[in-house]
Amino acid sequence: MTTFIDLGLSEKLLKAIEELGFEYPMPVQEAVIPYLLGGERDVVALAQTGTGKTAAFGLPLLEKLDLQNRNTQALVLSPTRELCVQIAEDMMDFAKHTEGVNIVPVYGGANIRTQMNHLAHGGAHIIVATPGRLLDLMDRGYVHLEDVRNVVMDEADEMLNMGFQEDIDAILEAVPEDRNTLLFSATMPDEIARIAKKYMRNPQEIVIGNRNESTSTVRHIQYTVQSHDKYQTLRRIVDFYPRMYGIVFCRTKAETQEIADRLIREGYNADALHGDLSQIQRDSVMSRFRLRNIKLLVATDVAARGLDVDDLTHIINYTLPDETEVYTHRSGRTGRAGKTGISIAIVTPREAKKIRDIEKVTGKTFEVGTIPTGREICSKQIFSLMDRIEKVDVDEDEIASLLPGVFSRLEWMDKEELIKKMVSLEFNRIISYYKDKEDFQVTRQKHFDVPLAAGYAKIFIGVGKMDGMGPKHILSLINNCMREHPKIDVGRVDIFTRYCLVDVDQSCADEIVSQLQTMHVRGRAVKAGFATEEQLSRGSEKKKDSKPKKYRRK
Repeated sequence: MTTFIDLGLSEKLLKAIEELGFEYPMPVQEAVIPYLLGGERDVVALAQTGTGKTAAFGLPLLEKLDLQNRNTQALVLSPTRELCVQIAEDMMDFAKHTEGVNIVPVYGGANIRTQMNHLAHGGAHIIVATPGRLLDLMDRGYVHLEDVRNVVMDEADEMLNMGFQEDIDAILEAVPEDRNTLLFSATMPDEIARIAKKYMRNPQEIVIGNRNESTSTVRHIQYTVQSHDKYQTLRRIVDFYPRMYGIVFCRTKAETQEIADRLIREGYNADALHGDLSQIQRDSVMSRFRLRNIKLLVATDVAARGLDVDDLTHIINYTLPDETEVYTHRSGRTGRAGKTGISIAIVTPREAKKIRDIEKVTGKTFEVGTIPTGREICSKQIFSLMDRIEKVDVDEDEIASLLPGVFSRLEWMDKEELIKKMVSLEFNRIISYYKDKEDFQVTRQKHFDVPLAAGYAKIFIGVGKMDGMGPKHILSLINNCMREHPKIDVGRVDIFTRYCLVDVDQSCADEIVSQLQTMHVRGRAVKAGFATEEQLSRGSEKKKDSKPKKYRRK
């Protein structure tokens, strides 16, 4: 097995790595470090967040520094203040035994004069920066890039998503042409390819996993429910995983705050993170989340960018993003460093196509989740409590002085009574909530809420209310194309604006579809076929004029 010694790093860096507890390099480190140490080379590395990218580029940058030169020799660009600070702190840890290294983070949302003073008096061998603040400091004459030999763009796809393309172009135009450019990204959109083509020289592409692939240690689960059941589904999922430490992603700031407020009111250890919060509020929320004082963070994608937290157990997509790449980023926040994680999507039937698009791009298959019942949730919570009790460390010396009073106060209770009270104390809130709640299940993606009786096939006919169609007109169509079969049953008829869904006798369904395709309504050829999942999902969300009783043609 490859070790860090095998990668060609100096003794000072190896000592720091060992003290940080790193034993063996992660795949991205094993692939990138020797390549960067080997000479003047450009690299495009595709790897998920949390795979060890900072060490993959940070260690070679430190190794290549000329400490006799106080000018800036390396530049690391990151999309957010939080990631900028984290990268700088990690690199300072790597350099703890390398005397004289000066690493300076510069980012928006902080006092620019403090950053100007650091740069003016201490200099910076390595600057870690967000693009906007770096350009500001360049314009003010506090940053000089003529000695830069290595430029790293971390989470480059996120920087482009946040609108930094012009800033990146301006920064790369200002550094020497003979630099090394190192581009790290989770996905490879067209904009990344454009930057690579314009600013890089025959870059080596290093892919950890597959392009646009989500983390392999993540399970993907979908719960397909009606929109009015989404919040209750979220609650049941959270209650079913009592040790959950995760992020709930919402689409808008308003939705994020609303969901967080509801969870807090109902006793959950949650808080919101979105763009309407001040920087002080954001820092406070993120600090408490990192310390696990908050177990459930409800966030927008923009606000959560750069929030890099280890050991997340769950990512919950309360609303799916429009772009598959964003889902990949979300799910990649869990299942890191070889640990397993769960990415959950709570979707409505009309979002079924998005799930299929994600599966197609990522190569992953979503499991169809079963919404936990109230009894299952209570059982799971109680067994989790028992597990915690069994595993708790007892320091008898510390609690010895307290035990006599406890024993005296509770000695009147037998073991069974004590256990009942302990369980009630812990679970009265959950038990009382679920005792009167009806259980509900996912809306099956295949049929959604348009049921199909035994012996029937559901067909699609491309005419609807806008064509003046009612149930009797649909029956007339089928009559006209099936005159040789006088006793065919027609079941449920659901009529929408532009089409209808009809249950027909399964044994004759092929012939009915074939004959319908030869017919015309108001001079327009009729489209017909077996109903697809997409048609079913669209239909389940619309108001239907349905006639569920059976019709027998006469």
